Order: sequence, then C-alpha cells, then structure tokens
Amino acid sequence: MNLKPTILSVLIFLAPCLVLGQAVTSFEGIDASQVAQPGFDIDPNGAVGTKQYMEWVNTYYQAYDKTTFAPVWSSPQNGDTPWENSGMSDCFGAGGGDGIITFDRLASRWIIARRAFPSNNNYFYCVAVSSTDDLTSASLTWHTYEFSLDPVLGTNSRGDVYWPDWPRFGSWRDAYYVSFDLQDVDNQFMNIGVVACALDRSNMLNGATARPMQCFSNPNPIPLTGTLYLAHSLIPADVDSTTAPPSGRHEYFLSIQNPPADGKTLTSTKLNLWNFHVNWSTPSLSTFVKSQLTVTSYEPGCYDLLQTSNTFCVNEPSSKTTGNYVDSVGDRLMPRLAYHNFGTYESFLISQTVQVGTGTNQQTGIRWYELRGSASPTLFQSGTVNNGTTLYRFMPSIAQDKVANAAVGYSASSSSVHPGIRAAYWSLPNKTVPTEITIKSGIADQENSAHWGDYTSMTVDPIDGCTFWYVNQYFPTSEIGSSINWDTRIGHFKLSTCH
Repeated sequence: MNLKPTILSVLIFLAPCLVLGQAVTSFEGIDASQVAQPGFDIDPNGAVGTKQYMEWVNTYYQAYDKTTFAPVWSSPQNGDTPWENSGMSDCFGAGGGDGIITFDRLASRWIIARRAFPSNNNYFYCVAVSSTDDLTSASLTWHTYEFSLDPVLGTNSRGDVYWPDWPRFGSWRDAYYVSFDLQDVDNQFMNIGVVACALDRSNMLNGATARPMQCFSNPNPIPLTGTLYLAHSLIPADVDSTTAPPSGRHEYFLSIQNPPADGKTLTSTKLNLWNFHVNWSTPSLSTFVKSQLTVTSYEPGCYDLLQTSNTFCVNEPSSKTTGNYVDSVGDRLMPRLAYHNFGTYESFLISQTVQVGTGTNQQTGIRWYELRGSASPTLFQSGTVNNGTTLYRFMPSIAQDKVANAAVGYSASSSSVHPGIRAAYWSLPNKTVPTEITIKSGIADQENSAHWGDYTSMTVDPIDGCTFWYVNQYFPTSEIGSSINWDTRIGHFKLSTCH
C-alpha cells in the first residue's frame, strides 16, 4: 500500500504496559434475559445526555443515571411504548426494529427513532422526541410522529415496496435527517438504491404538526428492476458538540463506494459525499447532490469476490470447530458521522472495517477518516487502527472530544481471543500514536449465528465535552444451539488532556 503522509497516519499501538494508565469505567447494559423474545441481531446503540445514558437493543430501551448507573425504569421499556401511549397504531406492535437513540445536543432533547411495518408493503418511520432532557422527570412526555414511507420507497416489477433497511439518523440545525437502503424483497433483499429524507425538527421539538418530510432517492427515479447498488448505507452527519453548525450550513452524508463486483476487483479508492440542502419554505428548491472523495485504497472488511454482500470472516476461538464466523458488516461505513464545530474549523469523523491481513489472512482493522472544510468538506487525514497479525477489529463507532482527541470503539476477536469490547484514542491535531484500551474482555463465543449487532455508538458527554461513552455487546457464556444469551456493556472514559 502506498501511503501519503499528508492524509494518512499509520497507527502503531503503545506497549500494553502503557495502556493501563487510562481508567475505564463500565457497567452492564440491557441483557437478553431482560427482554421478551430476544433476537440475534440486536443493534446495540445509545447516547449520553445531560443526566442519563440511554441505550437501545432490538426492540427495547433503557436509561441509566450517569453517576450511579442505576436504571431509570425497573425493567427495559418495550420499543413501542411512546407510540402506543399516544395511540399511533402504525408504530406499535409493528415489528419495530433498527432503532436508534440520539441526544439532540442543540436542544437537549432525547430522540428514539425506528422503523415499523404494520402490514405487508406498508412501512413507517417512527420518531419520538422527549419534552425534557431528564428521563426521570415527572413531566416527561414524548412528542410522537409516524411518517409513511411507502410513497418514497418505490416498488419493484411485482408491485412490492422496497424494504427500508438500515435506517441512519442524524441531528442537524435545520432538520433531522434519515437515510434508508432500498432492498428488493423478491431478489434476496439485494440493495438497489437509497433514500434520504429531512424531517421537520423545528416543529417536532415543540410537539407541533410536522411538515411533510422531504426525500430524495438515488437512483432517481427508483427503478422497477434494480441492479446491485454499490454506494449504499448513507450516514448523516450528527452534531457532536453544543456548538451548532453555522446558519445555513448544509447537511452531509457519507457512504462507501464498494468495489465494482466484477469478480476480480478487491479494493476501492472512493467514498461518496452527499450534500443535502433543505428549504422548508420552498421545497422545490431543496437539493441532494452526490460527489466523490478519493481516499487511500481499502478492501472492505471480509470482502468476498463471489458474494459481495457476504462479510462473514471474523474468527472466534470456536470457529475452527463450529465453522461459524462473525459478520464484520464491512460493506459499509459505520455510524456515526460525528460533526464538531470548533469555531476555527469544522470536523467530520467516520470509520469502517477494512481488511488488514494479507494473503489468506482475513484479519480486519479499523479505517478512520477526518473531513474538514467550511464549504463542501474534503479529506483532511485518515489512518488505520491495527496491531499484530491475529486480532480482528470490527463494528466501529468514532467521535472526538472538545480538544479534538478521537476515540473509536469496536469489537475485537481472534482464534484465541473471545469477542470483547475495546477502544483506541489519539490526538487528531497532534497525530499521536493511538492507545488501545479494553472496555470488556471477551468471555465466550457466539457459536450459533454469524450476526453481530450491525452497529454500535460512541458519543461524547455534552456537559464536560470530554467523556467518551460507548456501548457494544459480548457473551457471558457461549451461545449454542437455539439459545440467545448476549449481554451489552456501557463503558466511559476521559482523557487527561481534556478538562
């Protein structure tokens, strides 16, 4: 690989004896034993707010006091609860997975967002906005919204609506933004395109009637017979500080540009940058424009030339006997696209899982990118988090604190290390060598399924602007047969250079 020092820093980890200096506190999040009918694909994610940390797993949520870690509710809440309480029948009892927890830092409000499909060919996006930042307040209510997706998803040649997969949510100054992958239910759920929408944040914060969402698709128009789409899984920028984007600042999305699926090309040198300008007064003036960024060559994690949607290659100690390998979800960028306005510059951070092994070694590592710019952002620097030749690092999520220390959390596993939860941190301005820390050591394997989460989340405390909070999954005992026994762990740490 030919590395350009001006944009890429190759990261070499400090010796393990130096890692111990960073204190990490962690506590148990939602576990499978606490929810009814837990599944394999749990999508653990969450956000830190002013007073609590709130977590989602499919399809429940819970919140925890930031100091005592005591749960807010006696047991995890069914993900349908806000909409059921408000009588929105299309958004409860309706298969509401792919949930996302966001804390709107500019308004100090909580957001729960998820998909629902109350009947065949009938899809909704459901959003609940809290009335307060304190989830223990007696005055807490949820402003609930249900947006019909059918008019914007398109249909295939059989008349079936495309499946709105992997919705991603971002909080911005002028709107809430969400993206969906379009999958053909009659063609093995193949990705055929994307849809991006702006939701009326201003009215939703006040519990008022939301104006119609504004949506764009790519391709446009959405085809009746779609072909394999290689730029899927858009990640909208999400404000990660209490300083708003400048007035009139457009929202941006990033997505991968997968290799061309030609049976011979393993690598890509492109990312897709999507510029979404919403005009609520004159919707016809809203725009959604795609461009591309050139980056150092990468091979998506666990990329398979013959089955490009198959990203299963992560080793566990049990893999050599079970033949089960974990999904790295390497065919896309991973949330979040964390935006930070430092005043003198604006920074966007994102990460993905890439191949770092050579030859027959399929080891994966974490690639990260920082974009900067007051106009259309451009690549400022990037690097790859990796060490050694055996440990697989995958399922990342990245953020930065108020002095531009970056931290990326991820899962880590190998043929001799049970899947656990780790993170690495470094200074973006000083390009320091990253330090890897352990949030939860692996204990056991997932032996009966390749599915592993789908995504995680790293966020920064809005009160001190320094403390990183990260949630991911692990296994207390090996999951075998028909058992489902995952646990989640929430960890937080603060770097000495941030105060």
